[in-house]
Amino acid sequence: MSNADRHGLIAKAVRDSGGATVQELAELTGASEMTIRRDLDTLAAQGVLERVRGGARTLLLRGEEPPFALRAHEAVDAKRRIAAEVSALVADGESVVLDSGTTCLEVARLLRERPVTVMPLSLQAIHLFGEAPGPATLVVPGGQPRAAEGALTGPLTLASLAALRFDTAVIGCCGLSAADGLTAYDLDDAAVKKAGIASARRVVVASDGGKLGRTAYAYVGPSTVLHTLVTDGTAPAGEVAALESAGTVVRTV
Repeated sequence: MSNADRHGLIAKAVRDSGGATVQELAELTGASEMTIRRDLDTLAAQGVLERVRGGARTLLLRGEEPPFALRAHEAVDAKRRIAAEVSALVADGESVVLDSGTTCLEVARLLRERPVTVMPLSLQAIHLFGEAPGPATLVVPGGQPRAAEGALTGPLTLASLAALRFDTAVIGCCGLSAADGLTAYDLDDAAVKKAGIASARRVVVASDGGKLGRTAYAYVGPSTVLHTLVTDGTAPAGEVAALESAGTVVRTV
């Protein structure tokens, strides 16, 4: 098991149960207790969990949005497969508005190597494009970054989106269902997603299967505004069928 996979498994176990001991995590991962202690120190430094004597406990309150650092360790392989499929849907020469979130950050890693124009809506993705300039053209929006998350929000972000028209909007989500549509944890984030959708000819949602069938706090729009959903094999079959019946093309990777 790689370090990234082990960290993801530890983060999920602590989040799901509220806490775990070093011994429990060693048995879960097959790693030594010394390795688990180092892992917990690393994850605590990243803000994923809280280190306590003999183990760790979650920092997440019920109903709260999971921290970016925690989400970055979840379903990593699925997010990379989703990102590869999303990138394949984008043709050379397209203009793309790229939403915030961990899955969209994986999309950014691929699009920066393509001859496309991209306006990312998070500081993490902007920095990624700036680290290694390539064939992609970077457009930087205005806005105020949300603490820790790095997602850009506010009137300057909305004005940047309103001033431009894109071929494709790649949107992440906190929840998606045929009944309740696309939802987000935060009202400001929901407003940016709405503006991104309104600015594009085509809307592609990139989401791991764990988000399907869930409803978050802030409403973005009905599922009918989505042209394509790219998800993974963990997506509930009934929800996939309902979205397809409503007109969304679903690609499972």
